[in-house]
Amino acid sequence: MNLLLCTHSFIWWTTARKKLSARAFTEISNSANQVFLSVASLWELQIKIQINKFQFTDPLEIVVNEQIKINGFQLLPVTFAHVLELEKLPFHHKDPFDRLLIAQAIAENMILVSSDKIFSAYPVNLLW
Repeated sequence: MNLLLCTHSFIWWTTARKKLSARAFTEISNSANQVFLSVASLWELQIKIQINKFQFTDPLEIVVNEQIKINGFQLLPVTFAHVLELEKLPFHHKDPFDRLLIAQAIAENMILVSSDKIFSAYPVNLLW
């Protein structure tokens, strides 16, 4: 499976794994699955770090590079196709980063790992 972590799933994977559902933890841990982290999530995290709404113990660059090295996470860039996918999405969810993650998962045929209940209002494959 190709899994796309939402921002909170990535945070919980790196800082508080007990907050992940058992299924999410199992599938992220499964080496047969490819796990992706969107550049949109990194953008969101960088903003939260800069305005002191969130902090990792290490700089974001180190945290992300460790997850790439240790767990084989792959970065998913934001493409024009992802932006165009947004046009098809109704405004159930107002957060632009979450909407972009939904659009990416749909466009790339990935399973979005998220506990956000609003995501189920969209035609996206979810795992939690």
